[in-house]
Amino acid sequence: MVQTVVPVSVPLQRQQALQQAAQQLEATFLAEMLESTGLGAARGGFGGGAGEAQFASFLVQAQAEAMAEAGGIGLAETLFNALAERDRGG
Repeated sequence: MVQTVVPVSVPLQRQQALQQAAQQLEATFLAEMLESTGLGAARGGFGGGAGEAQFASFLVQAQAEAMAEAGGIGLAETLFNALAERDRGG
């Protein structure tokens, strides 16, 4: 989960919702980056065919979510801080 310094004026339940949203946004960003590198692309003649192509995006998304949950690249923390600041009204 995102480790941040949270403004006192943001209720705990709202903080958790913002943390979850920030982590999901980071996972989506990471999934796009992983797909751009070719992760999950068919490997040629011995690939899994149409089935592999259909489900490769699920694998990439799951890997991106695991990366974000493990700390990611710090994007979730930055997003959370921006969302909390906006939510606080500042």
